[in-house]
Parts: sequence; structure tokens; C-alpha cells
Amino acid sequence: MEQTKYSVGLDIGTTKIVAIIGKENEYGKIEILGIGKSKSLGVHRGVVNNITQTIKSIQQAVEEAEANSGLKIGSVVVGIAGQHIRSLQHSDYITRKDSEEVINEEDLDILINQVHKLIMLPGEEIIHVLPQEYKVDGQGEIREPIGMYGGRLEANFHVVVGQVVSIKNVGRCIKSAGLDLGNITLEPLASSDAVLSQEEKEAGVALIDIGGGTTDLAIFKDGIIRHTAVIPFGGGVITEDIKEGCSIIEKQAELLKTRFGSAWPGENRDNEIVSIPGLRGREPKEISLKNLSKIIHARVVEIIEQVYVEIKNYGHEEQKKKLIAGIVLTGGGSQLKHLKQLVEYITGMDTRIGYPNEHLAGDSDEEVASPLYATAVGLLMNAIKNEKKLNSIKKKAQASEGFVQAEQEEVEAFAGVEEDEFGSKNRMYKERKSVFDKWSEKLKEFLDNAE
Repeated sequence: MEQTKYSVGLDIGTTKIVAIIGKENEYGKIEILGIGKSKSLGVHRGVVNNITQTIKSIQQAVEEAEANSGLKIGSVVVGIAGQHIRSLQHSDYITRKDSEEVINEEDLDILINQVHKLIMLPGEEIIHVLPQEYKVDGQGEIREPIGMYGGRLEANFHVVVGQVVSIKNVGRCIKSAGLDLGNITLEPLASSDAVLSQEEKEAGVALIDIGGGTTDLAIFKDGIIRHTAVIPFGGGVITEDIKEGCSIIEKQAELLKTRFGSAWPGENRDNEIVSIPGLRGREPKEISLKNLSKIIHARVVEIIEQVYVEIKNYGHEEQKKKLIAGIVLTGGGSQLKHLKQLVEYITGMDTRIGYPNEHLAGDSDEEVASPLYATAVGLLMNAIKNEKKLNSIKKKAQASEGFVQAEQEEVEAFAGVEEDEFGSKNRMYKERKSVFDKWSEKLKEFLDNAE
């Protein structure tokens, strides 16, 4: 199989690292070709804090995915999260040279590149510039300005910013694991691609991705990303609380949480008890399920309330900004019993659990359709989208090359025609090709800096 036929998403999480290989089938669905996962040992709350351990974990996950699929992994799309992530709103504009020519992709690139030059706080870097609405010559609420006439093009942007050091560390781990970094994507955006429908994004929806180390939030309204936030708590702190509250080891706390844990303490009777084997010849420990769910409930309420503060900050209580589709929960933490009911109780918003199966081919492994793999599937979708974009740029460049070649032959056929005419056409080709070149150079530069 050719390298271009398949893509790879790599989710570097706090509890697990997942490498997922897939391709798009003829129906536009994603076919999973291989998956590999390993325990994440060098990541704390979404941020790499041990390079050597993270490289080892990445290599383990990649080797397993390669063994499962029989394919070689080259370039990967990676997700980024962590409490250093913040987002802001920004407006910018460009004045076009010729308002008699229609707006094209190049104009949008110029405008987006201008936003990338914004001066950030020391040590911060722009990860994403996401256009929301455009204005052409003062006419607002334009979703897609390409093909329109106009002299002044302006837009509102949702800008996602992160710490340079954290981004470089991720790049460094990828490079040292023998992989190429195809792209970096904000994890809540990847998860939202995997589990939200276009209708939900139009109606207004808040995606809450509860991971091991962080809880990620992405809010959509009118099909546009409106707000993103990363809260530095996830399923890991719940396990930590159980460990402390019941005086048991972490492995047992995690098992208790996933097997018997509930976010609603009212449902357990006082006499429901689970016995845990004692350490090295010690007596078994008896733990009341009511107490267990009280510990879980206290921490979950804290996480949901922090997320709800972010939803209110976006302006959910205003009529115009109401999130009609409510909340979608995903990530490993969303599998906690009675969590959906608790979220509905605290926020008063309709809630469902988000599974990434909508975009997967029918014969996909059931395991991959779990909320646990929402981010990994979203990153794979992003990788496939990037691959298609690059292929179309390459095709355009090749078509231009053919056009220039034909022009050159034509020019050479006429002895009296000045060579400058071809020279100018050659320049035109170079300009067309430069979009792809610029992208490659930017990526190369980023990876060199990650050394």
C-alpha cells in the first residue's frame, strides 16, 4: 500500500497513548487498519513532563499499530491539550489590490497569516486560527467569501494559543520516536470532529471530553467554533481521591471506579460492600459502595461546575447564544455510571454520550467506537483531511507544471516570440506552487526548532 493511501492519528494522553491507522473508503467513511495503545508514563495533565518515558510509550503504541496493520507509520497528526492552552477572539482585515477580481483562497491565506503575526505573551505561540464570520466591504455575516467581489475583507477569528515549550516538547518526542509530525491539533477540536453532527454544531452544542488528566471543552453555534477551554482535572483526580479516601493502591482505585463507581450516591444502599484483597498477606479490605460514590460524586461535581462556568462565560444564558443541542460527553471519563444524569441535573441542559462511530466504516472494531477513542479517531480524520488537501495542492502544482511546459513548447515553436513571456508564465507557476512550499517550510522550521 502506498504511503499516501493511509493516515495516522496519535493521541498522547495522560493515561494512554493511542496510535490509529486508517484510510477513507469509497463511501467517505473511515476504515481502521490498525490500532496500538500503551500506558502513558511521561505525561501529566496533558503536558509532557518526562521526554524519555513519553518516547518509549509512543514507540510501543506505534509498534503495536504497525504489527496489527502490517503497515509502516511515517507521518502522524498529534493532539495537544493541557492547562497552558487558552483561546481569544480577534478581528482583522486586509485591503485587496483589485476589488474587480473575485476573492480567492490566497486572500484568505493572507488574512490568516496576518493573524499568525499577532504578538503573544512571552513563551506563547498560536496553534490555531479559526475563522468565524467574514465581512466584505462592510457586508457582514458571510460564511464563505470565496467568489465574491470586494476591496476590504475582514473576519472574526477564534485564536487558540499554547506554550511554545510544551508544543516543542511534543514535537521533540515525535521526532525522537522516529516519526514525522504532520500537524498539531487541539484535542477538543479533534474530539468534536469525531462525535458531533453538523446539525448539533448548527443548533449550538458544548462538547465535554473527560480524559485522564484534563477535561476539554469546545462550544459550537451556527456551525462555527465559539469557545474552547482546557480544565486541568480529569478521571485521574477521581482515582486519586478514591485511593486517598479508601487507603488503597492506585490500581485497585481505578478498578473500583470503573467496575463499581457511580456519580450518583443515592443509588447505592448502605449494606452494599465490596471486598478488596489486602497487600502481601494482610486482611482484605471492605469498602462501602455508598462511600465510594460519595467520593466520586464530590469530585465530578467540581469538574462539571468548572466546565459550566466556561459555558456561562461563552454566554449560553443569552437567548441568541443558547445551546439548543445541549451537552455531548465523550472521552474515557464519560463512561462513569450515572454521569449523564448528574450533568443534566447540574446544568439543566440535555446531555448525551458521544461515540465516534458515525464516521467509521460499518465493519469497524467495536472497541474503536468507544468514547475512549474519540480524540484518536478525530486526529485520524484530521490526518486524512490534511492528506487530501496536500494531494489536491500537488495535483494543482503538477497541472500548472504541465501547462507551463506546453506553453514553453509553444513559445519555442515561434522563433520571434520573446522569452520573457514564458518567464512571466514560469513565475506564475512558481507562485501557485508556493502555497505548498510555504506549508512544508513552516513545518520543517517548526521541527528543527523542536530539536
